[in-house]
Amino acid sequence: METFGGKVFVRWDRDAEVTAFAPVAYFIEFLKANGLWQQWVKECPLNYRSGNAPPKQDILGTILLSVLAGHKRYAHVTTIRSDSVMPGLLGMERVRSEDAVRRAFLKGEAGEYAGWLHAHLDSSYEELLSEPWILDMDGTVKPLYGQQEQAVRGYNPTKQGRPSHVYQTYFIAAIRMVLDVEVQAGNQTASQYAQPGLWAWLDRRPREQWPKLVRGDIA
Repeated sequence: METFGGKVFVRWDRDAEVTAFAPVAYFIEFLKANGLWQQWVKECPLNYRSGNAPPKQDILGTILLSVLAGHKRYAHVTTIRSDSVMPGLLGMERVRSEDAVRRAFLKGEAGEYAGWLHAHLDSSYEELLSEPWILDMDGTVKPLYGQQEQAVRGYNPTKQGRPSHVYQTYFIAAIRMVLDVEVQAGNQTASQYAQPGLWAWLDRRPREQWPKLVRGDIA
Protein backbone atom coordinates (compact mmCIF):
# COMPACT_ATOMS: atom_id res chain seq x y z
CA MET A 1 0.00 0.00 0.00
CA GLU A 2 1.26 3.45 -0.94
CA THR A 3 0.62 5.93 1.91
CA PHE A 4 1.73 9.47 2.76
CA GLY A 5 4.30 7.90 5.07
CA GLY A 6 5.67 5.64 2.35
CA LYS A 7 5.04 2.05 1.30
CA VAL A 8 3.42 -0.18 3.96
CA PHE A 9 3.18 -3.96 3.82
CA VAL A 10 -0.08 -5.32 5.27
CA ARG A 11 -1.00 -8.93 6.08
CA TRP A 12 -4.55 -9.80 7.16
CA ASP A 13 -5.39 -12.95 9.11
CA ARG A 14 -9.09 -13.39 9.85
CA ASP A 15 -8.51 -16.35 12.18
CA ALA A 16 -5.84 -14.81 14.40
CA GLU A 17 -6.60 -14.10 18.08
CA VAL A 18 -5.40 -10.61 18.90
CA THR A 19 -5.05 -8.50 22.04
CA ALA A 20 -3.75 -4.99 22.66
CA PHE A 21 -2.98 -5.84 26.31
CA ALA A 22 -0.44 -8.64 26.05
CA PRO A 23 1.47 -7.70 29.27
CA VAL A 24 -1.74 -8.37 31.25
CA ALA A 25 -1.16 -12.09 30.58
CA TYR A 26 1.70 -12.05 33.11
CA PHE A 27 -0.56 -10.51 35.76
CA ILE A 28 -3.25 -13.12 35.06
CA GLU A 29 -0.65 -15.87 35.55
CA PHE A 30 0.21 -14.28 38.92
CA LEU A 31 -3.48 -14.23 39.92
CA LYS A 32 -3.92 -17.90 38.94
CA ALA A 33 -0.72 -19.15 40.58
CA ASN A 34 -1.62 -17.80 44.02
CA GLY A 35 -5.37 -18.40 43.78
CA LEU A 36 -6.29 -14.73 44.24
CA TRP A 37 -8.60 -14.56 41.23
CA GLN A 38 -10.46 -17.78 41.96
CA GLN A 39 -11.06 -16.88 45.61
CA TRP A 40 -12.11 -13.32 44.76
CA VAL A 41 -14.74 -14.55 42.30
CA LYS A 42 -15.96 -17.36 44.57
CA GLU A 43 -16.54 -15.10 47.58
CA CYS A 44 -18.20 -12.27 45.66
CA PRO A 45 -21.79 -11.88 46.97
CA LEU A 46 -23.11 -11.23 43.44
CA ASN A 47 -25.82 -13.78 42.66
CA TYR A 48 -28.17 -14.13 39.70
CA ARG A 49 -31.51 -15.94 39.64
CA SER A 50 -32.14 -15.81 35.90
CA GLY A 51 -30.93 -18.68 33.73
CA ASN A 52 -29.97 -16.15 31.07
CA ALA A 53 -27.69 -14.19 33.38
CA PRO A 54 -23.96 -14.02 32.57
CA PRO A 55 -21.50 -16.04 34.67
CA LYS A 56 -20.17 -14.16 37.69
CA GLN A 57 -16.59 -14.37 36.45
CA ASP A 58 -17.61 -12.61 33.23
CA ILE A 59 -18.84 -9.54 35.13
CA LEU A 60 -15.87 -9.40 37.49
CA GLY A 61 -13.43 -10.17 34.68
CA THR A 62 -14.86 -7.36 32.58
CA ILE A 63 -14.33 -4.92 35.45
CA LEU A 64 -10.79 -6.20 36.06
CA LEU A 65 -9.76 -5.94 32.41
CA SER A 66 -11.32 -2.47 32.14
CA VAL A 67 -9.41 -1.24 35.20
CA LEU A 68 -6.13 -2.72 33.92
CA ALA A 69 -6.73 -0.96 30.59
CA GLY A 70 -6.88 2.36 32.47
CA HIS A 71 -10.58 3.02 31.98
CA LYS A 72 -12.40 5.57 34.13
CA ARG A 73 -16.01 5.18 32.92
CA TYR A 74 -18.40 2.31 32.27
CA ALA A 75 -18.68 3.38 28.63
CA HIS A 76 -14.99 2.62 28.09
CA VAL A 77 -15.70 -1.11 28.45
CA THR A 78 -16.77 -1.08 24.80
CA THR A 79 -13.14 -0.63 23.71
CA ILE A 80 -12.12 -4.08 25.01
CA ARG A 81 -15.14 -6.09 23.83
CA SER A 82 -13.33 -7.08 20.63
CA ASP A 83 -10.43 -8.62 22.57
CA SER A 84 -10.38 -12.33 21.69
CA VAL A 85 -7.51 -13.35 24.01
CA MET A 86 -7.86 -11.91 27.52
CA PRO A 87 -11.35 -13.26 28.39
CA GLY A 88 -10.21 -16.85 27.81
CA LEU A 89 -7.14 -16.35 29.99
CA LEU A 90 -9.43 -15.45 32.92
CA GLY A 91 -11.82 -18.32 32.24
CA MET A 92 -14.52 -15.97 30.94
CA GLU A 93 -16.93 -16.65 28.10
CA ARG A 94 -16.54 -13.08 26.81
CA VAL A 95 -16.27 -9.43 27.85
CA ARG A 96 -19.73 -8.20 28.87
CA SER A 97 -21.35 -4.88 27.99
CA GLU A 98 -21.23 -1.77 30.14
CA ASP A 99 -24.98 -2.15 30.77
CA ALA A 100 -24.49 -5.67 32.11
CA VAL A 101 -21.85 -4.38 34.53
CA ARG A 102 -24.10 -1.53 35.68
CA ARG A 103 -27.09 -3.84 36.26
CA ALA A 104 -25.04 -6.45 38.12
CA PHE A 105 -24.67 -4.36 41.27
CA LEU A 106 -28.02 -2.57 41.36
CA LYS A 107 -29.29 -5.13 43.86
CA GLY A 108 -27.65 -6.59 46.93
CA GLU A 109 -26.48 -5.10 50.21
CA ALA A 110 -23.69 -2.51 50.14
CA GLY A 111 -22.35 -3.92 53.41
CA GLU A 112 -21.87 -7.36 51.87
CA TYR A 113 -19.90 -5.99 48.95
CA ALA A 114 -17.82 -3.76 51.23
CA GLY A 115 -16.98 -6.71 53.48
CA TRP A 116 -15.97 -8.85 50.49
CA LEU A 117 -13.68 -6.15 49.09
CA HIS A 118 -12.18 -5.24 52.47
CA ALA A 119 -11.32 -8.88 53.21
CA HIS A 120 -9.40 -9.28 49.95
CA LEU A 121 -7.76 -5.87 50.18
CA ASP A 122 -6.63 -6.61 53.73
CA SER A 123 -5.04 -9.90 52.68
CA SER A 124 -2.78 -8.04 50.22
CA TYR A 125 -0.96 -6.06 52.92
CA GLU A 126 -1.68 -7.71 56.29
CA GLU A 127 1.74 -9.34 56.56
CA LEU A 128 3.40 -5.92 56.24
CA LEU A 129 1.64 -4.54 59.30
CA SER A 130 3.75 -6.68 61.66
CA GLU A 131 6.62 -4.25 61.03
CA PRO A 132 6.74 -0.69 62.49
CA TRP A 133 5.04 1.64 60.01
CA ILE A 134 3.56 5.13 59.56
CA LEU A 135 0.01 5.79 58.35
CA ASP A 136 -0.59 8.78 56.09
CA MET A 137 -4.06 10.31 55.62
CA ASP A 138 -4.80 12.45 52.59
CA GLY A 139 -7.87 13.87 50.85
CA THR A 140 -7.92 14.24 47.05
CA VAL A 141 -10.50 16.37 45.25
CA LYS A 142 -11.86 14.82 42.04
CA PRO A 143 -13.79 17.26 39.78
CA LEU A 144 -16.86 15.68 38.17
CA TYR A 145 -18.70 16.39 34.92
CA GLY A 146 -21.67 14.03 35.08
CA GLN A 147 -24.60 13.38 37.41
CA GLN A 148 -22.81 11.16 39.91
CA GLU A 149 -24.21 10.57 43.37
CA GLN A 150 -22.91 13.04 46.00
CA ALA A 151 -21.42 15.29 43.32
CA VAL A 152 -21.66 18.61 45.15
CA ARG A 153 -19.74 21.86 45.26
CA GLY A 154 -17.05 22.24 47.87
CA TYR A 155 -13.38 23.13 48.18
CA ASN A 156 -11.98 22.64 44.69
CA PRO A 157 -8.58 24.26 44.04
CA THR A 158 -8.35 23.40 40.33
CA LYS A 159 -11.94 23.70 39.04
CA GLN A 160 -13.60 26.25 41.29
CA GLY A 161 -17.38 25.97 41.34
CA ARG A 162 -17.31 22.51 39.76
CA PRO A 163 -19.06 19.64 41.65
CA SER A 164 -16.64 17.04 42.95
CA HIS A 165 -15.96 13.99 45.06
CA VAL A 166 -13.33 13.71 47.77
CA TYR A 167 -11.20 10.57 48.06
CA GLN A 168 -10.22 10.14 51.72
CA THR A 169 -7.26 7.79 51.51
CA TYR A 170 -5.05 5.92 54.00
CA PHE A 171 -1.50 4.88 53.00
CA ILE A 172 1.45 2.96 54.37
CA ALA A 173 3.79 5.93 54.16
CA ALA A 174 7.14 4.49 53.06
CA ILE A 175 5.80 2.32 50.24
CA ARG A 176 2.67 4.39 49.41
CA MET A 177 0.47 1.30 49.53
CA VAL A 178 -3.21 2.20 49.77
CA LEU A 179 -4.96 0.63 52.76
CA ASP A 180 -8.43 2.02 52.11
CA VAL A 181 -10.26 4.76 50.21
CA GLU A 182 -13.57 6.40 51.06
CA VAL A 183 -15.39 8.31 48.32
CA GLN A 184 -17.28 11.19 49.92
CA ALA A 185 -19.26 14.25 48.84
CA GLY A 186 -17.32 17.19 47.46
CA ASN A 187 -18.00 19.37 50.50
CA GLN A 188 -16.43 16.86 52.91
CA THR A 189 -12.76 17.64 52.34
CA ALA A 190 -11.83 18.18 56.01
CA SER A 191 -9.97 15.38 57.78
CA GLN A 192 -12.78 15.02 60.34
CA TYR A 193 -14.78 13.24 57.62
CA ALA A 194 -12.01 10.67 57.22
CA GLN A 195 -11.82 9.86 60.93
CA PRO A 196 -14.84 7.48 61.25
CA GLY A 197 -13.42 5.34 58.45
CA LEU A 198 -9.97 5.40 60.02
CA TRP A 199 -11.23 4.38 63.47
CA ALA A 200 -13.30 1.59 61.90
CA TRP A 201 -10.22 0.38 60.01
CA LEU A 202 -8.16 0.33 63.22
CA ASP A 203 -10.91 -1.43 65.19
CA ARG A 204 -10.91 -4.30 62.68
CA ARG A 205 -7.34 -5.31 63.48
CA PRO A 206 -5.27 -6.33 66.52
CA ARG A 207 -3.31 -3.65 68.34
CA GLU A 208 0.05 -5.04 67.20
CA GLN A 209 -0.86 -4.12 63.60
CA TRP A 210 -1.58 -0.48 64.42
CA PRO A 211 0.76 2.22 63.04
CA LYS A 212 3.46 3.77 65.22
CA LEU A 213 2.48 7.21 63.95
CA VAL A 214 -0.51 8.72 62.12
CA ARG A 215 0.11 11.74 59.87
CA GLY A 216 -2.73 13.96 58.67
CA ASP A 217 -3.37 17.68 58.35
CA ILE A 218 -3.63 20.05 61.32
CA ALA A 219 -7.22 19.00 62.14
